[in-house]
Amino acid sequence: MIKRKKTRQIHVGGVAIGSGSPVSVQSMTKTDTRDVAATLAQIRALADAGCEIIRIAVPDMEAARALGPIRESSPIPVIADIHFDHKLALEAISRGVDGLRINPGNIGSHAKVKKVVSAAAARKIPIRIGVNGGSLEKHLLARYGHPTAEALVESAAGHIKILEDLDFTDIKVSLKASDVMRTVEAYKLFAKRFRYPVHIGISEAGPPGSGTVKSAAGLGILLAAGIGDTMRVSLTADPVEEVKVAWDLLKALGLRERGPELVSCPTCGRCEIGLRDIATEVERNLRGMDGHFKVAVMGCVVNGPGEAREADVGIAGGKGVGILFRKGEVVKKVREDELLQTLMSEIEQLEIANRRL
Repeated sequence: MIKRKKTRQIHVGGVAIGSGSPVSVQSMTKTDTRDVAATLAQIRALADAGCEIIRIAVPDMEAARALGPIRESSPIPVIADIHFDHKLALEAISRGVDGLRINPGNIGSHAKVKKVVSAAAARKIPIRIGVNGGSLEKHLLARYGHPTAEALVESAAGHIKILEDLDFTDIKVSLKASDVMRTVEAYKLFAKRFRYPVHIGISEAGPPGSGTVKSAAGLGILLAAGIGDTMRVSLTADPVEEVKVAWDLLKALGLRERGPELVSCPTCGRCEIGLRDIATEVERNLRGMDGHFKVAVMGCVVNGPGEAREADVGIAGGKGVGILFRKGEVVKKVREDELLQTLMSEIEQLEIANRRL
């Protein structure tokens, strides 16, 4: 059982973050924000996949104004991602966003920062301080030489002080770098010094293959250590893939439950059925289901029967056949050409039963 670090609680719309709340899943739209229809279509697809908070880039005033109709129709809370221009932050707040992602040290003078903070406080919306190794302040680079973990934490501390000096503490923080262990070290150092909730992620993780591995490695280490209140998996891909990976990671660590869990063997020379095709098709079908149950697709008599018995439904392969298990009991022997259809029929019954609960 993972014991999570105790942090303060904030709210992004109706989503609680910190203080033991479930680790929430975020993503970021990859559309042109000014295209309201396209942006909303992507948000709805993400929400259907399990995204709980969406962040939207705000590069100019037209994009800031588009946040109004986007927020009005979005099924999930909206965070405006803003750099350098405090006017964009003020416009985003006026358009009803649920949170801001800004670095108060880079949006202008103290007076400008104060205007943004006062507006956020009046609307009771939180601010995420987003420290990134690729955009670290020049004076910190000069001091540390490159974006070390210590430099990332020092940057966050400076931004936090600006907000705290304005009596604003509705804060969450991220400290991202593309280097996995540097990111992990930064979050661990931060967790020792502060109790603000943290948004975790590996910055610029890469395409789905390598990016999933890097994200799982870094975020898995942090989550297993109890660090992380909300998260984004950053992939060079459709953002729906980010959400799928995030949920798979949370389920693997026992931190969240959403949708079925699939266990399948890697196959070896003992496998005498076309298991890979069956497993691929089962996984594809499970993606659209909401019920929480376990499915096992196993290929031989070594580990197959044991794993299939532990699942809610499963198959264990033999020579051109498979044994169907339900709730730990053998149901029947099925020919290979009927295995997929038989297994999917059992899975669909589980999904229907879960909907009734």
